[in-house]
Amino acid sequence: MEQIMLSDSEWKIMKLLWKKSPYTLGELAKVLEGETGWTRATVFVMLKRLIAKGAVRVDEESRIHEYYPTVKRRDIAPAETESFLNRVYDGSIGMLFTALTERNTLSDTEIAELRQILDNAEKKRKE
Repeated sequence: MEQIMLSDSEWKIMKLLWKKSPYTLGELAKVLEGETGWTRATVFVMLKRLIAKGAVRVDEESRIHEYYPTVKRRDIAPAETESFLNRVYDGSIGMLFTALTERNTLSDTEIAELRQILDNAEKKRKE
């Protein structure tokens, strides 16, 4: 399966579709107009792009077309994460973590989550 890459705008639509499906064009346009100022026509163009990429399908059987995601977030996120990491931090996870910690904005809960993630990664590597 070819890896699907999404633009920032496409992510906005996909997040909505992953949270609740189906959506109609009108429903998506209403939500996104408030968040982004996009018109119904803009949302329609974005949906057409997502359909062409294979990320969204439209049910044309119903009177009002309904849109569904065809991919799971967990299937797209790794390649997007790697792309971001390479683009912004030259592929260095260390640089990413340094940037996160230098801002001194991580909560105690987030720090604990990161520790748990690293502990789990270390356990898996040793197995």
